[in-house]
Amino acid sequence: MADRPEMAAGSEQEAPGKIQQSRLVESLVVRELGLQPYEPVWQAMSRFTDQRDGSTLDEIWLLEHQPVFTQGQAGKAEHVLAPGDIPVVQVDRGGQVTYHGPGQLVVYLMLDIARRGLGARELVSRIEQAIVSLLAEYGIEAAARKDAPGVYTGPAKIASLGLRIRKGRSFHGLALNVDMDLEPFLRINPCGYQGMPMTQMKHYVQDVEIDTVARGLRDQLIAVMGYQSISYQRGLPSYE
Repeated sequence: MADRPEMAAGSEQEAPGKIQQSRLVESLVVRELGLQPYEPVWQAMSRFTDQRDGSTLDEIWLLEHQPVFTQGQAGKAEHVLAPGDIPVVQVDRGGQVTYHGPGQLVVYLMLDIARRGLGARELVSRIEQAIVSLLAEYGIEAAARKDAPGVYTGPAKIASLGLRIRKGRSFHGLALNVDMDLEPFLRINPCGYQGMPMTQMKHYVQDVEIDTVARGLRDQLIAVMGYQSISYQRGLPSYE
């Protein structure tokens, strides 16, 4: 496991998660979280976003979730058709209802986009670009759509996006269907679109490992965002 980047010799010691201003834009913490329940992670990213300041490093979290439907701020109840035994959680991201479950790669992006000089639309475009490039490495032809955020293979959706920007800083993120049970998507109108077909990488690539996909998408996101100094950690941030 890599440590956070060291400070230059002779500088004052700073609290964890802080770094010299000149290196902030190029520095990133990547956290690998494994399989997690939804609500504790949502609470952790919200707390991280609330407590960060101008000298806090950006973070990207890679994980899978236990089965859950999440309903965005503008979500309409009629798009939740028959959730059955899967919980529905009302959350503070954009968009309508979606499903998370094992075999789906979730990436949360806690980025200071104001510091990076990015607008919300440019952030979405870069995320979509990273997903499309990752899928191309597997021989999967995919594209974004102007009328609906996300990434599609033909008419079917393979990756969903749902972000929130608070004071120039993003949280929430993306979900890429890798090798999962797609049946729960039939219990909702995915992202508010009735009959939206959903697909996954497994339909196109016989041998696909979510850990390998996670590393590939991580590297694509690092490239499109322009980070140079990366620290790898496991587990959620600790708070005093």
